[in-house]
Amino acid sequence: MKKYLLPSLKMTIIMILLLAVIYPVFIAMASKLAPGGGKGKTLAVNGNVVGYANIGQKFSDDKYFQGRPSAVDYNAAGSAGSNKGPSNPDYLQQVKDRIDTFLVHNPGIDKASIPAELVTASGSGLDPHLSPAAAMIQVKRIAAIRNIETGKLNKLVEEHTKRPLLGMFGPATVNVLELNIALDKLK
Repeated sequence: MKKYLLPSLKMTIIMILLLAVIYPVFIAMASKLAPGGGKGKTLAVNGNVVGYANIGQKFSDDKYFQGRPSAVDYNAAGSAGSNKGPSNPDYLQQVKDRIDTFLVHNPGIDKASIPAELVTASGSGLDPHLSPAAAMIQVKRIAAIRNIETGKLNKLVEEHTKRPLLGMFGPATVNVLELNIALDKLK
């Protein structure tokens, strides 16, 4: 037993130092090199911070592009999914209600053409991105409300679409907050 006790204690102390001290300090120092210095990349308008680039926000006004629904009501302190599966009747009703609400605010859109991310929450409940298709399907509504040509809005969405890494890793995405900031600047 003594043969194993001393090596076990040494390994425990080494792992505590490595995983509870050295690694966290390394990560904290490395985060200082990231945009925002480890505090998140903020987006500002006229010098005023309006949000974080990687945290979704609620846009309920029809004159804005709306992002994904949130299972945590966009509360960044409580990031979580709903944990409800596609066979859960409450979840199915919630998705149906979201579809109905979307159709009320976007008349003339076919139910089958609504991208899934507009009616389902992301795993974190805070996803700030949409697919380009989910942004494009909202162009007609925004064009009518803001009296802007749809072509201008289509171009705006295209300009704010981030392509997959090397053209093949990940989906194309549009950051909703960045898009709405640009939308407000559009004349």
